[in-house]
Amino acid sequence: MFIKFTNILVISIIFSTFSLKCTASELKGPLDDEGDEINSKQQQSKSYQRKSSEPIDETDSNEDDKKSPTSDTINYKDFLPEDFSFSSSAIKIIKAPDLSQDKEGKKVHEMLNDLLASHGKLIEKIENELVEIEENYPVNEEEPKELTVEELQAELIYTEAMTILNKTRSDKMQAYKLMLEAANKGHRLAKAHVAWSQLLGNPVEINIQSAKQIFTELAESGLPEAQMGLGFMYATGIGFNVSQAKALVYYTMAALGENTWAQMALGYRYWAGVGVPNSCETALDYYRKVATKVASEVTFSGGAAVHRIRLLDEIENSGPSSGILDNDLIDYYQLLADKGDVQAQVGLGQLHYQGGRGIPLDHRKALLYFSQAANAGNAVAMAFLGKIYLEGSENIKADNETAFKFFKKAADLGNPVGQSGLGIMYLHGKGVQKDTAKALKYFSQAADQGWVDGQLQLGNMYFSGIGVKRDFKLANKYFNLASQSGHVLAFYNLGQMHAVGLGMMRSCPTAVELFKNVAERGKWSEKLMISHQDYRSYRFEEAFMQYILMSELGYEVAQSNAAFLLDRSEINLFKNRQEDLVRALQYWGRAASQGYSSAQVKLGDYHYYGLGTNVDYETAASHYRMASEQQHNAQAMFNLGYMHEQGLGMKKDIHLAKRCYDLAAETSADAKVPVTLALLKLQILFKLESLKESPFRIIFQLDENIALNWDLYLITILTILLGAIIYFRRPPQAIGDEQGQQGQAQAHVQ
Repeated sequence: MFIKFTNILVISIIFSTFSLKCTASELKGPLDDEGDEINSKQQQSKSYQRKSSEPIDETDSNEDDKKSPTSDTINYKDFLPEDFSFSSSAIKIIKAPDLSQDKEGKKVHEMLNDLLASHGKLIEKIENELVEIEENYPVNEEEPKELTVEELQAELIYTEAMTILNKTRSDKMQAYKLMLEAANKGHRLAKAHVAWSQLLGNPVEINIQSAKQIFTELAESGLPEAQMGLGFMYATGIGFNVSQAKALVYYTMAALGENTWAQMALGYRYWAGVGVPNSCETALDYYRKVATKVASEVTFSGGAAVHRIRLLDEIENSGPSSGILDNDLIDYYQLLADKGDVQAQVGLGQLHYQGGRGIPLDHRKALLYFSQAANAGNAVAMAFLGKIYLEGSENIKADNETAFKFFKKAADLGNPVGQSGLGIMYLHGKGVQKDTAKALKYFSQAADQGWVDGQLQLGNMYFSGIGVKRDFKLANKYFNLASQSGHVLAFYNLGQMHAVGLGMMRSCPTAVELFKNVAERGKWSEKLMISHQDYRSYRFEEAFMQYILMSELGYEVAQSNAAFLLDRSEINLFKNRQEDLVRALQYWGRAASQGYSSAQVKLGDYHYYGLGTNVDYETAASHYRMASEQQHNAQAMFNLGYMHEQGLGMKKDIHLAKRCYDLAAETSADAKVPVTLALLKLQILFKLESLKESPFRIIFQLDENIALNWDLYLITILTILLGAIIYFRRPPQAIGDEQGQQGQAQAHVQ
């Protein structure tokens, strides 16, 4: 390491000194017009001259350089060995040609050739000196350490555990046991996996102190996974007091070690300005690295679908809108499929092929249902069978011939999925001779029918100029169309184009948002569904730990869900309720900054009621206003109306209050009932205001306590009136029966 640093230092000394002497003004001579004075050329050429035996002085005698506040004098000898001396390797500067004696008038390129030749000799001499230095100071390179028998066993056990975890349907408990066995044999990565399992509570119970101890030990040895773990713990205050500075340090070290989670965490922090100044370019660098990894692992099927469920929305909109299919509904579809319902077979096949909505990815079941539907002549099922056989899976061997057969049948029936599949096979020459013309034809047919894969592949062909003339504008058009259907590679390609400005104006913010979208579709996003399953199983703290990890990586859904759990007092990891509310406020704020309107309303509520912060009506009103204007949130509009009505944080204005109430009713049907009651109350207020100018104004001069609680008295009076109306509006027969019963009772008494 020392020799490499010395080499770089010597080169930088030589060229920095030489560049001080060779300024632009010194090369002006050959570019001047013929009428320039020869004396100026002579004066310029003097700066090139130096005696060959004269050593280079790092502190130039130029007085202007000495006075410059930006020039620093560096003693490079402090960085070199004691027995190293510049005097033994003084550098000679070749005398520049005297332009005043150049009677033949050399052309510019000839003079530059002479300078390059002299520079070549100088560089050759420097290289010889560096070789001599390396011989005098050899680098002691450590040979690769041979693994012991126990270390080899640990590596094999770790590899087996990773194989289990990478399966579509993995046995996490079995993998954890193998990781624990490898960790006990000293395997560092296995130790890190065990620590993460203990910290997140999946698949074992939460053990924060054990995870803290393991991460601290491994971080000292420079393991990026452990540095990421410590950064997460410092950022969230789990096991340590919160320290965003230490979190940033550990995240940065882990990111330098190519830890994907750390790169995502830093990308989000620089994008949102969490603990660091906003820097779009820095966020772009981190997110691009993660997005490139994710895009390289995208399969033909697009990978497992990740269903993002917001717990707040699920509580407020319980039922089918939550997105998770009920077990009874799945059983009903299976019953229909077993009875031969083709649409049910295709639907179940697609669910198992993509996963999501509470159904795990299972290509074997997908193959079963698609085969049943294909035998009935369904073109969609044929096309998806082609996709399964083209790509293959853990339990299904890839077969290009079978894939081509199913794609051809589907394409002949006009199915765009089949057409796109044929295009893929012709484009890459899978089982057929490579033919870009046919690929373009099939992709165009599929794209014309709106199929996302056809649009994506057409974009790729125009972007790379495969079989067509390269056209970035057309590539942008097809990538945009594919991105509307949510294809991850379309987002990635658009991100690349926006990052460098291909076919469009460069836009760093747009590129960051696109790359962030891609990065959030990595394999680790399955933790969102695992967290939701833990929540439904009443394992609230385990769900919370995984949500706050995903929150650090920038997932808005995880941020709102972590805040939701803290808001409902379902977490017992912190000291008291006030600390829960402070953290909830932070997570609501992060979710709101990413466009979640309900989180914006929650921020308003927290400032209105003083939860986790001081009561601040003006700030509450500003959050309600943002939610109502930017995201058209009916709850925010209603709350703004109430604040206008009461004059809280703003000037009291009944007319604006009515306007806000009306907008809330127009925005959401659910708001109509509370808006009706609020408008009724406003009508009463109008009447009361008019009474103040009438002879009955003496009513408003009553005791102050009565005046302050007038609404309670009004409700009491209205309740009494309502009871009297109900009593007197009873049917006559019921009244007669009651009187008869009373008469009989009196007779019986007598």
